[in-house]
Amino acid sequence: MLKYALLGLLQYNPSTGYDLKQFMDTSTSNFWHAKLSQIYITLKALEKEGLVTSDVQEQTSRPDRRVYTLTEQGTQELDKWLRDTNVELPQLKDPFLLKLFFCARLDKESLLVQLKLQRDLHQKLLNEYRTDTKATIQNVRENVPQLKKDALFWGLTLRSGELIEEATIRWLDEAIETINKEI
Repeated sequence: MLKYALLGLLQYNPSTGYDLKQFMDTSTSNFWHAKLSQIYITLKALEKEGLVTSDVQEQTSRPDRRVYTLTEQGTQELDKWLRDTNVELPQLKDPFLLKLFFCARLDKESLLVQLKLQRDLHQKLLNEYRTDTKATIQNVRENVPQLKKDALFWGLTLRSGELIEEATIRWLDEAIETINKEI
């Protein structure tokens, strides 16, 4: 899937691997993220497939930078992927839920600390979605007319992230309440 995330991001602008990582961190991170090393490996593979090209740009005060550009073949591959229908639900892998599954071994206080920490982390992320991320999308909608339709879909994915975080916070509140009553 990283392949398609990068093709999708490159449709907007030619970019370096670092630029793509930054863009991903501020746009798709609530549902798709990658490490910089994964991005560079995938970009090399995409170039071998002919889906992107790259040019080295010399810089005087910094190391040279490699800028990747989406090819026509890459655009066709992205379009093909976008038209494919998803017929399977994604499989969730959540380290916290895995840990929680086995937490009967912990004392009440340790368990509550972990649950409250998770709640704080999810609340912080929800606040970020509602402020910074929302403002960024609104700014694009108002100031970059050619991306207005894109920003509509960015907003839809943002709303998914908000609802997921709201539900997670509600569930954590219930879990904390249950632990306080039952243990």
